[in-house]
Amino acid sequence: MGNVRVASRVGLASLALVLLWRLVRRPKVRHPPSPTSFTFIGNLLSIPPGHDYTAFSKLGEELKSDTIFLKVFGQKIIVLNSAEAASEVLDKHSAFHSDRPSIPMVADTSLMNWSRVPSLIEYGDIWRHYRQIMNSWLNKRAVTQFDNLQERQTRSLLRRLLGATKHTQPFENVKNELFFAMGSLMLQLAYGYKPQDPQDPFFKEAQLAIHNILSAAMQTRDSGFLVNVFPSLSYIPDWFPWTSWKRVGREWGAQQEKAKTEPYEWLKSQVANGVHQHSLLGPFLQDHKLLSGLSPSERDERLKEVGIVLFAGGTDTIANFLVSFVAAMILNPYAQARAQQELDSVLGQVVLPKISDKERLPYTKNLIYEVFRLYPVVPLGIPHACYRDDTYREYDIQKGTTIMGNIWAIGRDPRQYPDPENFNPDRYLDPQVIRPPVFGWGRRKCPGTHFAEASTFITAASLLATFVFSKKRDKDGEEIVPQIDAERSSMMLALKPFEFEFQTRSEEHHKLILRAHANGG
Repeated sequence: MGNVRVASRVGLASLALVLLWRLVRRPKVRHPPSPTSFTFIGNLLSIPPGHDYTAFSKLGEELKSDTIFLKVFGQKIIVLNSAEAASEVLDKHSAFHSDRPSIPMVADTSLMNWSRVPSLIEYGDIWRHYRQIMNSWLNKRAVTQFDNLQERQTRSLLRRLLGATKHTQPFENVKNELFFAMGSLMLQLAYGYKPQDPQDPFFKEAQLAIHNILSAAMQTRDSGFLVNVFPSLSYIPDWFPWTSWKRVGREWGAQQEKAKTEPYEWLKSQVANGVHQHSLLGPFLQDHKLLSGLSPSERDERLKEVGIVLFAGGTDTIANFLVSFVAAMILNPYAQARAQQELDSVLGQVVLPKISDKERLPYTKNLIYEVFRLYPVVPLGIPHACYRDDTYREYDIQKGTTIMGNIWAIGRDPRQYPDPENFNPDRYLDPQVIRPPVFGWGRRKCPGTHFAEASTFITAASLLATFVFSKKRDKDGEEIVPQIDAERSSMMLALKPFEFEFQTRSEEHHKLILRAHANGG
C-alpha cells in the first residue's frame, strides 16, 4: 500500500513538472501594441471616451501603430486602422479570418435565436450556400436587370419628398421617406411585394427586426447587453433580478421570426397561384431543383433568411448613407453646385439621370465616394473572427480573436487621404487613391455591392438633379451651421437630427418630378 502511495506521489510530481516545463517553454504570444491593462477588465479603462471607432483611432495614434490589440473581460480584439493592414489581414488572409464572432444576444437559443442570419452566420457550408443564392442574382452582370426597378423607386421617392419641402423642420420627414423608399425597393427585389405606405405591416416588421438586431449585435462599450461580454449570463434564471434583457431577447426573437416569415409565406402563395411578380426569391420557389438536396423545411428557412438579409442590406445602410449625403451637401454647397453643373451639362437641364449614366458623371460618382469616406455607414464594419491561428507581420492572431476593420479611421488616414477632413471629390482623380472599403473585405464582402452602388448612385444623382439642400437662416438672415453628430445605440452611423431646408431647383424641376412619377414612378 505504501509503495502505491509513493508511486502515486511520484507520478503526480512528475506530471506537475511536465506541465510546468511546457508552460515555461510555451512561446509567448506576440500581440500588436496594446494600452495599459488591468486585472479582470483588461484594457477597458484605457480606451478613450467617445464612439468606439474614434476611440480606436486615437489609440492607434497614441500607440503609433495601425494595428492594436485589446482584451476586454477576456475577449480578444484586434483593430485594423489602416487600409494596408485591413487588406493584408482580411483580404489576403481571408481564409483565416472569414468567421464571425458569436454574439450571445443574437445567437443564443434562449434569446433572439437568430444564429443563421447570413451576415452573422459562422463560416461554413451554410454560409457558402447563402452566398451562392445571392451571387446568382446580384453579380455584376445579373444585377442590371433591376435597373428599371431602382429608377422607378427613385422617381417615387422624389414625388414623396415634394411634400417634405413645406416643413420648417424637414429632417424626420426626409429621413422617413428615405427609409421607406429603400425598404420598398428591397421588398420588391426580394419578394416582388410593393408596399403602399410606411404603415405597411411587412415594411414595419422588417424595419423593426433590423433595428433590433443592430442593437443586439453590438459587442463594444456601447452595447446595452452585458451578455455579449459575459456569455455565461445567459444561464441566469429569469426570476433573478435585472434580467429583463432576457425577456427582451425572447420578444425580439419572436418578432424577427414574424418579420421574415410573413412576406415569405405571402410570396409562396403568389407563386402557387401564378400571380407573382419578378423577384429574387421567386425562381427558387418555382424550380425546386435550384435548391436540390434540401428538405422543404430547410429550403424555406434558408430562403426566409436570404429575404430578410436583403432587406437589411439595402434599407438601413443605403438610407443612412443618404441622410449623410444630405448633411454633406448642406455643409459643402460648392460640391453640390458643381455636381449639379455636371448633371446639367452632360445630361441636359431638367433631365433625370439613369444608372447607365454613372460613368459619364465622374464628379458625381466621386462625390458619392467622398460621402462614404467621411460618413461610413458601418464605421467598424461587421466584425470578423479568426478561423484558425495566423501571423501578420510579427504579430500572432489567435483562433477566436475578433477582428475589426476601422473604416472610419481608414477614411481619415492622411497618408491615403491628404487633408482628410476636407470634402474633396477630386481626390479620386488620382488612381492611387483607394475607394473607401465600405462594403467589407475578403470572402465576407457584401454580396450586394453592385446593387448597393447602383442604388446609392441613382438616388443621390436624382436628388442632386432636382433639389437644392441648404443651411437654414436665423431671423437676421445669417446661415445656421448645423451640428452633425451620430447616435451611439447601433452598429450603424446614424446621424442625429440636424437643421436644414430644401426646395426643388426650379418650377421646371418640380414639373419634371410630377411627370416622371406619372409615367411609371
